[in-house]
Parts: sequence; structure tokens; C-alpha cells
Amino acid sequence: DTMRRVVRQSKFRHVFGQAVKNDQCYDDIRVSRVTWDSSFCAVNPRFVAIIVDASGGGAFLVLPLHKTGRIDKSYPTVCGHTGPVLDIDWCPHNDQVIASGSEDCTVMVWQIPENGLTLSLTEPVVVLEGHSKRVGIVAWHPTARNVLLSAGCDNAIIIWNVGTGEALINLDDMHVDMIYNVSWNRNGSLICTSSKDKKVRVIDPRKQEIVAEKEKTHEGARPMRAIFLADGNIFTTGFSRMSERQLALWNPKNMEEPIALHEMDTSNGVLLPFYDPDTNIIYLCGKGDSSIRYFEITDESPYVHYLNTFSSKEPQRGMGFMPKRGLDVNKCEIARFFKLHERKCEPIIMTVPRKSDLFQDDLYPDTAGPEAALEAEEWFEGKNADPLLISLKHGYIPGKNRDLKVVKKNILDNKPAANKKSDLINAPKKAADASNTQNEAKLDEILKELKSIKDTITNQDERISKLEQQMAKIAD
Repeated sequence: DTMRRVVRQSKFRHVFGQAVKNDQCYDDIRVSRVTWDSSFCAVNPRFVAIIVDASGGGAFLVLPLHKTGRIDKSYPTVCGHTGPVLDIDWCPHNDQVIASGSEDCTVMVWQIPENGLTLSLTEPVVVLEGHSKRVGIVAWHPTARNVLLSAGCDNAIIIWNVGTGEALINLDDMHVDMIYNVSWNRNGSLICTSSKDKKVRVIDPRKQEIVAEKEKTHEGARPMRAIFLADGNIFTTGFSRMSERQLALWNPKNMEEPIALHEMDTSNGVLLPFYDPDTNIIYLCGKGDSSIRYFEITDESPYVHYLNTFSSKEPQRGMGFMPKRGLDVNKCEIARFFKLHERKCEPIIMTVPRKSDLFQDDLYPDTAGPEAALEAEEWFEGKNADPLLISLKHGYIPGKNRDLKVVKKNILDNKPAANKKSDLINAPKKAADASNTQNEAKLDEILKELKSIKDTITNQDERISKLEQQMAKIAD
């Protein structure tokens, strides 16, 4: 025992963060000043999206990654909401599709043109209406295509089939207080939520039941966060009764005691956790902090190992986290953050120092690719599937994304959903139904026209044959 290594061996012990040079930042952006604890920024291998201040409604910017430097004030935005945008999330299976939740009680799903916006986008592909209060959380399903979760200040969680614009699951009686965050597990069979009542709940959304819950996960009154890790454990951040920031690790099968609980400091910003399942590293970005701390999660005590802190001068207003396939594997980059200041967005790159130029396969196990493992219908019927993995050995080459098509079902053959709350949900589909009725009216018109043309042709045929007979008689 005395010979035990003092310093734990880990290939991530020397991970270091570095902000990019000034000309690689996105400048002159008016970052949203809404008081809401979401990250205000979402990134993927093509675009960075940032919620911005907008007069008379809600808007966010979508910039191609290479469009760095000063962003013109007249740069087009995505601006269809009538209230401030509170949360945005890129679809994991289509790099041109993004969802937004807003104070106007709606969720909108947008299709961004391949090379970015040249004009402001006001028409979403689909508007999802079902919440009665503002929608502060949107989160795509990790493995099923077109499945989107939204959570609102009405304490309800709705799971939508975006492909049909329908709400298929409505969990509106599980939370008695504000929902702080929602996280899917690795295969999307469960969600975990943290709430203002200091409880963390693990929910099976399709069975509509709470599988596990823990009261007073953190004793303090300030907002908590709870996320699923790849092994099924849950990582939480919150505050102690003395307002110290804490982090904890839980096993949902036995939530009596945490596997690990660490106190950190007495700052009052909410800690937003960003998790990389491939390396099992968690990055904690406090809102209003000027640092990012990172920890490695292992199955040996103390389970949550502090690695290091990246510090800078400016506090962060929000933070975007790049999926693994958007990173530069040749530079041993294992994470990239997009830090929001008041007026700009600054990428921060996390690197593992290595001498060799070869592909480091220990840093880059196969990672979740952009292909969905399931269709929405399969998931709603009860199927589960892990993410489909891709190798990053030769870097990630974005393929062609298919357009998001929304097929509105005919309301006449709408079978009642297998959900006791289906009536509540179907109410807000007036807009969809109106367009359906219009389409049906058009169809009727066309069919009538066709029929009259056919009738005319038949009449003409009869006349011609009569005339031919008369001609024949005359000729005789």
C-alpha cells in the first residue's frame, strides 16, 4: 500500500485549454440578456447558433463555423418567435435542423440552408403547440429520428414526433414545481430531470412512470442540474445548505446515498455540466464564472477525479459544446467550447498534448455518428437502440443531409392517441388542420373538374359516333 502511486495515472491529466486568436472569434454579437439558465448557444460540425437580443420577439443567429470576425448588424437571424428564445438544440441526426423553445409557449423546428442564411428565416418547418407557459428546455432524442422533448414552465414535459407535428407523450403530472433541466440517457429509453422541489427523478417516458427519485439531492435552494452518464449513473450539480456549489454522482438503482459528493466553492452561478461519453470527462461551466473545470469519472474511488481548470479573464454568459465529430483529431483536440461574452463568442479548444502526429485511437474511440438508429415510430412502439458509431480516424466528413419533411396526418383518420391526455394535445393543432382542410378542398375541386372533363369527353364521343352514322347514311 505504501508503494501506491501518489498521482493517479490518466491520459487526461495534462488536458489543457486554449482560447483561439481574436480573428477566429465571432464578434459584435448582442448575446441575449434573458434571465434563464440555459446555455444560449448550440454548435455542430457546420454551424454555431447563438440566442441574441431581439426587439419585438425572439431570435437567434446561425453562423457557418468559418464565418468568424465581425458579424454585421444586418446579418440575417432566425426570428419567427413572438417572445424571447430560451433554449436551442441542434438535431443530432441532421446538421441543418435546429429546434427552439420560447417564451411564446411554442417550440419551433427550423431547416437551415446548407451554406447558412442569406435572408432572415421566419418560417419554421413546423410549430409545436401544447405548452401553456413558456418553453425553457428543448432536447432531441439521441438515437431516434425526429423525436424531440420539450419542457415548459407549466411543469409539463411533451415528447413530439416532429415528422408528423404531433405530441405523442405528455408528462404533465410528474413535476409539482419548475423543471430545471432534462437529460436523455445514452439510448434514449429514460430521462432524468432536476426540479425546483430539490428532487431528481428518473422517468420512463413511454410507460409514463417514475422509475427512481431522490429528494434533496442537494440541500441548497439554487438551481440544480442532472445528467445521465454513459454507464447509466447520474451526475448532478447543485448547492449545499451553506450555498457551496456541489457535484455528486448517483446510482439510479439505489439513490439513498451518492456514490460521491464533492464541495467546490461558494460562487453563486449555476454549474452547467457538459459530458463527453467517449472519454468520460465532465466539464463544468458556471454561468458568470470565468473558468471551466473538468473531471474524469472512473469506477475507482473517489470516482470523480479533478483534472484541471481552464481560466480566463472574462465571465461567460453561456456556452456551446461541439459534438465529437466536429473536432480536429489531427491536433488531439478532445473538446471545443464556444464561450459567450456580452458581445462575442470565443471558441476554446481542449487538447491532450502528444508528440506523435499519428491518429491517437485511445483518445478517439468510435463516437456517435449522424445516422439515427431508429425511426420515431419504432421508438414510440417501445424499441431501443444505442447510437450508431463512426470512426474518426480520417476525420469526419459531413454527408448530405436530407430535408426535414413534416407529414401532417389527415385529421379524419386520426386514431385517438394511446394517451389519456390526447384531447389536451390535439387542441392546438388548429393551424395544421386548417391547412389540411384547405388541401382537401383543393383536391375536391380538382376531382370535380376531372369528372366534368370526362363527362364532356363521353358526350363528345357519343355525338361524333352519331354524326358518323348520319354521314354514312347520306353517303349510301
